[in-house]
Amino acid sequence: MNVKRYFGKTAREALRELKAELGADAIVLSNRAVSGGVEIIALPAEAVGVLQSGQSGAAATGRASAQPVASTPRAKPVEPRQPLVMDEADDDDYRISLSASRSALRDQVPRDDERLSGAAAARPVIRPFQPPRVETADYLMRQKPYPDEVRISRPTPDAAFDAPAPDHEAERQREAQARAARAKAEAEARRQQEQERAQRDEARIQALQEANTRLMEELGSIRGMIERQLAGFAWGETRKKAPARAEIVGELLQAGFATQLARQLAESVGDESSMDEARAMVRQCLARDLRAMSSDDDLIEQGGIYALVGPTGVGKTTTTAKIAARFVVRHGAERLALITTDGYRIGAQEQLRIYGRILGVPVFPVRDAYELRQTLSELRNKQMVLIDTVGMSQHDRMVAQQAAMLSGAGTVRRLLLLNATCRGDTLDDVIKAYRGPDLAGCIFSKVDEAASLAPAISAAISHELDVYYVTNGQRVPEDLHLPNRSYLLHRALRAHGEDSPWQLQGDEAALMMAAGMER
Repeated sequence: MNVKRYFGKTAREALRELKAELGADAIVLSNRAVSGGVEIIALPAEAVGVLQSGQSGAAATGRASAQPVASTPRAKPVEPRQPLVMDEADDDDYRISLSASRSALRDQVPRDDERLSGAAAARPVIRPFQPPRVETADYLMRQKPYPDEVRISRPTPDAAFDAPAPDHEAERQREAQARAARAKAEAEARRQQEQERAQRDEARIQALQEANTRLMEELGSIRGMIERQLAGFAWGETRKKAPARAEIVGELLQAGFATQLARQLAESVGDESSMDEARAMVRQCLARDLRAMSSDDDLIEQGGIYALVGPTGVGKTTTTAKIAARFVVRHGAERLALITTDGYRIGAQEQLRIYGRILGVPVFPVRDAYELRQTLSELRNKQMVLIDTVGMSQHDRMVAQQAAMLSGAGTVRRLLLLNATCRGDTLDDVIKAYRGPDLAGCIFSKVDEAASLAPAISAAISHELDVYYVTNGQRVPEDLHLPNRSYLLHRALRAHGEDSPWQLQGDEAALMMAAGMER
């Protein structure tokens, strides 16, 4: 029996050599992977008859006679057999050759019933020739699966179409939703943390502010106590070194002068001066600083437009009538006009009209800035125009509106009426509320009702206001006077009686000085 061996680098090459030499009907006995390629053992198709006759002869003689097999070159020993790896073309060719070989062997080997028929029935039963197991690719794949690195997976077309395609878009949407949810949760957590941090900071700041407020209050009280003590020490020292200076400071404070002005006036007193010398020195300084008008030439002779302003009840309407009467006596009624803007107080306009009829002067009521400008334009040929304004508190916001209305109407100058019966701090507030570039000066009203003129004189000196007139009653025009310095200073420096409750005793002047320094 001519068994042949074929060797190739791949199964395709080995089968190609086999087919070229033995034909497509050759019988493949075995195949295996060897070092360097693939080895296939096969024999020709006509060798099947030789195998059949050889087996029959061996059965007749009672022994088997084996035909010598042509020796084939032995392959070099190799490692343990590896599964044969073939591609699809090799696999198809190999299966076709294997099927043909098996069919030829099956056709040539007689069946048992044929061997037992006739004369052959008495012979011993001879099993048909069983060809050696052929380790085909499918057998190798069933017995020894390919390793993971060489295993070939061929999904069927139906499986490829039946398998559901992965939904990548839905997966991306789920991932995006998850990321958005995480981002929202993180943002909410950060917002809560920021709110908690802001609340903690606000609480800490508020606590610090409250602590600072308490600390400032305590420091202020300590400062006041120290200043009072130092003022007492300084007062005691002043009384020792310059008793007249200390005594005159007490008299000025008792009269109603501001503490700052009292200190300035006391500095003019020498250490060795007597009380008479001290009083004379203080009177001289007050007369120098008080800007009292010695004549009414600036107002009556020159004329102009003047508006009398001030708080309610200070006497603006009566003072307007007094100045008008003074002008009429000197220049006549035809060169004067009166304007009233007081539409709030009942009878205010009628009161000024009565004064106008008595003096023979026309009175023009106005309601707003436009009418005021129109009226002043019509009265531009008058030598003097006096405007009676509505009274309002120095804390009223309409004070600024009134000043704007007057300044917008033209060259209107204001005269501020100061109530001589008020305290010095009240007069100071009034001047601050009505001050401005168009404030010409002031008029002391109700001088006859004041116990001391020191507060009014102190306010006028502190704010450097010109004192045009003083009024001491309701008579028109008798109770309007030019400011007399001697009279005013006499009224300001007049001492209280010994039994007066306003008389300072001991170190009370020092306490007042300390209180003045705190303000």
